[in-house]
Amino acid sequence: MTAEIVDSHCHLDFPDFEGERDAVIARAAEAGVTRMVTICTRLRNEPAVRAIAEAHDPVFYAAGTHPMSAAEEPLATLDELVAMSAHPKFVGIGETGLDYHYTADSKDIQQQSLRVHIAAARATQLPLIIHARDADDDMARILAEEHRAGAYPCVMHCFSSSAALGRAALDLGFYLSMSGIAAFPKSGELREIFASAPVDRILVETDSPYLAPPPHRGKRNEPAYSALTARVGAEVFGLSYDDFAARTSANFDRLFAKAAAWGPA
Repeated sequence: MTAEIVDSHCHLDFPDFEGERDAVIARAAEAGVTRMVTICTRLRNEPAVRAIAEAHDPVFYAAGTHPMSAAEEPLATLDELVAMSAHPKFVGIGETGLDYHYTADSKDIQQQSLRVHIAAARATQLPLIIHARDADDDMARILAEEHRAGAYPCVMHCFSSSAALGRAALDLGFYLSMSGIAAFPKSGELREIFASAPVDRILVETDSPYLAPPPHRGKRNEPAYSALTARVGAEVFGLSYDDFAARTSANFDRLFAKAAAWGPA
């Protein structure tokens, strides 16, 4: 039997999967990926993302405003996010965060948006899903400031930042999520950061349709390929694939407790 794992972050609403979602989800199941969280990055798209989760038993969803879109979209409100969270398959807040790589000119609104999402994670106790790129200092500062104001659960999605930000997140009790980047041949330094983290704080994701791990690098990613990243993760932690799959699935259940508790009516 194929060990069961979870794709904790994908984007099934993206046009890359149009007309193929049933087949993509079926291939994921064949690879042992029995659950996945599809992420809404613009709140106006939440109804469409919700519909995907409603139509497919293994699919859950989260919603937020991606930092690269923060200047283009209406600022999310606490009430709006909390209201969305009432849906039984809504399991996380975000993705949100800071991205100064291409969009540093909008950093002020990004930070404002991030704090709204943190307030929603604190109010709902659903995990905050963080995107961080080229903004390590501000990210570590804001996460810590807000945590002091009241605890909230959090995962650093597609973690590929510095060891310092990784440690800051772990010190706050947060999780690090391993994407296909960790499987790239030149990602040795990133694999070392993961190896230094407690295995009970690690998740696996695809971020599909992006960042496909080898041997599919450069092609469209899909949830089934989280099994390929998990095989690399097992090597990083010196575990069998089955053990790593079981541990990361248990980590997902602990962090995404609403998904773990869900059952169809």
